[in-house]
Order: sequence, then C-alpha cells, then structure tokens
Amino acid sequence: MLVMDMLDEIKDKNRKQLEERLTQKGGYIIDEDGIKLDGDYFKKQVRIALKNCDIIDPTNIEEYIAMDGYFSLKNILNNMSQQEVIDIMKQSGLRGRGGAGFPTGRKWETALQYSSDKKYVICNADEGDPGAFMDRSILEKDPHSVLEAMAIAGFAIGSDQGFIYVRAEYPVAVKRLKAAIAQAKEYGVLGENIFGTNFNFDIELRLGAGAFVCGEGTALIESIEGKRGMPRTKIYRTAHRGLWQKPTIINNVETLANIPVIFQKGVDWFTKIGTEKSPGTKVFALVGKIETAGLVEVPMGMPLHEIIYDIGGGVPDGKSFKAVQTGGPSGGCIPENLLDTPVDFESLAKIGSIMGSGGMVVMDNTDCMVDIAKFFLDFTVDESCGKCVPCREGTKRMLELLEKITSGNGKKEDIDTMERLAVTISSASLCGLGQTAANPVVSTLRYFRDEYEAHVMDKKCPAGSCQSLLQYFITDKCIGCTKCAKVCPVHCISGKVKQLHVIDQDICIKCGACQETCPVNAITRS
Repeated sequence: MLVMDMLDEIKDKNRKQLEERLTQKGGYIIDEDGIKLDGDYFKKQVRIALKNCDIIDPTNIEEYIAMDGYFSLKNILNNMSQQEVIDIMKQSGLRGRGGAGFPTGRKWETALQYSSDKKYVICNADEGDPGAFMDRSILEKDPHSVLEAMAIAGFAIGSDQGFIYVRAEYPVAVKRLKAAIAQAKEYGVLGENIFGTNFNFDIELRLGAGAFVCGEGTALIESIEGKRGMPRTKIYRTAHRGLWQKPTIINNVETLANIPVIFQKGVDWFTKIGTEKSPGTKVFALVGKIETAGLVEVPMGMPLHEIIYDIGGGVPDGKSFKAVQTGGPSGGCIPENLLDTPVDFESLAKIGSIMGSGGMVVMDNTDCMVDIAKFFLDFTVDESCGKCVPCREGTKRMLELLEKITSGNGKKEDIDTMERLAVTISSASLCGLGQTAANPVVSTLRYFRDEYEAHVMDKKCPAGSCQSLLQYFITDKCIGCTKCAKVCPVHCISGKVKQLHVIDQDICIKCGACQETCPVNAITRS
C-alpha cells in the first residue's frame, strides 16, 4: 500500500531513470519545461492530453508518478473541498472533448447538487468515428491519467464508483486498463481510504460491442445496465438521473486526460492556451490524403490551414487539396476557401461543421464529394439504433437518393428532396446521432452543389470517382496491339490488329482493366 510520503520518493527515483532512458533513445527534448517529443511534426503542437504518450511506459505506474502522476489527486484529497474542485474546473473553462463541448465544471456541479445514496462516474471510451484513434492512443499509452481524473471527479461529486465503457475492439487498451487498475489498487491510489483519507473510489471496465450509437451518453448507460444500447428520451439530464437512475457524470477519455494537468499547472496556465470560449487544446486524428498522418494536439483556435499544411505537410503526390471533413460521420466537409477558419466549437459550427470527437479527414481533387457524403451516410444508416423514425427511415431514404445520383439515375428534384429530408431528420431525431446525420450531405450541398448538379444534369462525375458515370475511350494513340480486348471481361472492345480499337459503351462495365493494360496510354476516361 502506497503512503503519501512515498510519492515524492517514487517520483524522484523514476524521473531520473526515465530521463536517462529517453536521452539514450533520442528524439526527445528534456528541459525545465519537462519532457517533450522532438521534431518538426511537434513544433506547433501543445501536448496536454497526450503529454505522456510515447514518453512513459504505460504498464509502469511509477513512470506515470515520475511525470507528476497522482499528485493532483493527493493534493485535492488533503487540501480541497468538493466545491473548490468544481470551482477550479469551472474557472478552467474545460469543455467536453467528446463533441458537444459542454462545460465540464457545470456538469460536475449539477451532479454534486443532487443528493443520492449512490453516484457514478463514467468514462466514455466508445470511440466509433471512422479513422479516429485519439482515445485509443491515450488508453494504450497513458491509462493512469484517466484513472486519476475519474478519482478526482468521484471526489468532486461524491461518488465512490466509476465505470470505463471501452470498445471490445480495443484489446490492447483493455489489457492496459486492467493492468493499470490493478496497479493503482496495489499502490493505494484506488480503492479504500485513498492517501490515508476517508475517500473510497473503485473503477470497473464495461466492454462495448462496437455500436456507434453507444457513444451517446444515455445509450451507453442503457448498455452498461445490460439493456440494448438505445438513447433515452431526455426528460432528465444524466447528472440528475443517469446510471440506474442515480446522478451520473459522463466524460470522454480526452476530457479526463486534461484534468490532472489543470490541477498540476493551474487555471491561469490552462486558460492562456486556446481561445477565450474554448481554452486548452484539441487532439485530432489527421488522416486521409495527407503527407504525414497521425495524432496532432493543437491549441484551440489554430487555423485549419496550419494543421493540414504546417503540421501534416499538405496533400501528397502532387494532387491538390479539395476538402477536409471534421467531426467524423456527423461532421461537415470544409472547402479550401475556408481553411483560415480557426478550430474551435463556435467557428466550426458557423461554417456547417462540428468539432466532434476529433476526426479530421483530408480529401484531394480525386475525391467525389457526392460519393463522400454517401460513404458517411452509409455508415450512419448501419449504425442507427432504429428507435426513432426520422433517423431510421429518413437516413435510409437519403442514402437511396445518393445511390441513385451516383449511379447516374438522379433527377434534379432529388436534390430538393434530400434538403427537405435533412431538415426533418435533424429537427425530429431523438439523439445526437440522428440530429447530425445529415451534416455531410448538407455541407457538401452547400459548398459543392455543382458536383451534385453535374451528376444529375450531365450524368458525369467531375472527380472521375463514381464508376457508374465513367466512360472509357480509345484515342488515336492506339497501336492496335489487342491487349485491351484480351483483358476485357465482357468483350466490349473490338478492332483488328494494328488498327484503332473501339469500346462499346452499352456493354462496358467500367472496370478499368483496359486502361491499366494499355502499353501506350491510349485509353482515357471521363
């Protein structure tokens, strides 16, 4: 059992060993400001939630302590009241990093105000956005930061029980969380009488089956209770009646990872980072058509242009930037002329997108925006729980219209129908999944309407991406080698040896085998 006086001793011993190991390994900056990753990729980043990732051994609690781990919890339990903890959270202005941006301090204060024989703290680690791996990285590389934050939250609201709801598809994260919880109990920073006080707090894992809708708070609660993961009608906030109808606070992984650092370095330090309304940093999974993909953590308010070009290195292979999708399948596509937009909750909302949990997908000139909208909506249709009609039926009808348009059978009135459906779905759906499901369609119609009209009016895909709208032509460069005719699976190419060949457009299935085979690049597509 760890006693309070041992914490400093463990820190001093392991900090020295950690610095020596990282110095030998190379790629780190070690100075009076701490330990940071070195390199051009990190120069414009400010790491708070990720501060220990790729620095400490996540399986060793003593290395977490070496980076000031559990000192915030120790100080709070011995020197602060519940209201003082909540006041600091409110002053910090920390907003939920799961997407909604709700002030964390206000959420905690609400739960404190309700008296109950039992209260709960839940960590939402059900990260379901395509291409997103922010929470996963924190859980795998710095699990103790989440455990410490949950214990702080438990003290603040008067809870002795926490749950981490994590995707079963994250086996490494699950393994390391189990090990971290066991270590924390062994060292006395979880369990009974933590740091010699009368505060008790325990944490259990609950594995999710991969339903995207369980990232929504009330659906997550239903799942923990052993029911089908479907959102509740929000008569009460979860801070009033949540898990088993008891006061419950739900924070996502990234939100929690910020909390120990705020208490270490203070409110003044934290609020100087980011913007007035959105202080701190945000972690993004920068993926797609980008030179350097990966996790980035940047101050709130940094323009999209700096993230994509200065950190990510821009679009590779000599292609041009077309759009960036923020907010995952519920987000919006942002065109090039809006890349000066600062990344914060209000600015992204103004241009029809959202922060979301932190997905950032870059697209180039070969991407069709109608097809992109179809891709995200297809995901949403699959992940809809089916409880409410606007989401269950409306998204399906909208997807059918997109499939009709990308196959070359669309009509002009289909665009108007989709716009009307979008209004109904967003205003009448029960939960956030349905309310934001139409965002990819609405944003692409707003900024790339000409592509929709080209698909409908001209029966062409300007990006050359929608296979059903492609046409292959053999140009005068043809040398009559017959190779294209031999590989065509439907035998739609005719012509004699050493003479110009012709493609029968009525038979062609647009597979592209002929273009790939032609030795003189005589076959084009449009």
